[in-house]
Amino acid sequence: MPDKPRDHQVHLTDPRALRAYAHPTRMTLVGLLRREGPFTATRAAELTGESVASCSYHLRILAKYGLVEEAAPGGPGREKPWRATAESTDWPNYSDDPAVAAAAEALTAAVAENHLHRMTRALETRSALPREWQEAERFTDTTLYLTPEELVGLGERLDALIAEYTDRTADPALRPEDARRVSYLQVAYAAPEAPEDSRRGPGERS
Repeated sequence: MPDKPRDHQVHLTDPRALRAYAHPTRMTLVGLLRREGPFTATRAAELTGESVASCSYHLRILAKYGLVEEAAPGGPGREKPWRATAESTDWPNYSDDPAVAAAAEALTAAVAENHLHRMTRALETRSALPREWQEAERFTDTTLYLTPEELVGLGERLDALIAEYTDRTADPALRPEDARRVSYLQVAYAAPEAPEDSRRGPGERS
């Protein structure tokens, strides 16, 4: 029987689901299932270094909130394989509900910390990469002055460019021979300004 197709995105709005997903092991498991699943709790333990019991517990919590599901029924004495339900996860940037807003902010902070940890690990080992990959990597930042509408539009244009390559995630046959997995982060936030910043002229630095 063919695999059930994954949804493009799972939307989290329940504060309990947002708090549950903020656990680092659960984020790791969902990421691994999206890239390498389906797999069992035993395989999850091998990939994460956690115990089988711990992985099984976290997978059940993720299933409770719709982030993973059983890939196929497990027979007698057989361990159940799990699969991710979607290719990505989305949650509110803003909510009038204080509980949702607090849980969403906590999840965003946990995801940012996870990305920073993974990026630090990549930096520690990047000297082993071929020269062309070291030169291709990007570590840069830019300060822009934008309206909210302009920032939304910029994000939509970047999303459209990235979408040209997303089919390769699900279909390895579409990947060029020398392609490899790349983490591409998009981060944009309204930078808090100290009072003296507003008095500086263009191009002035502290």
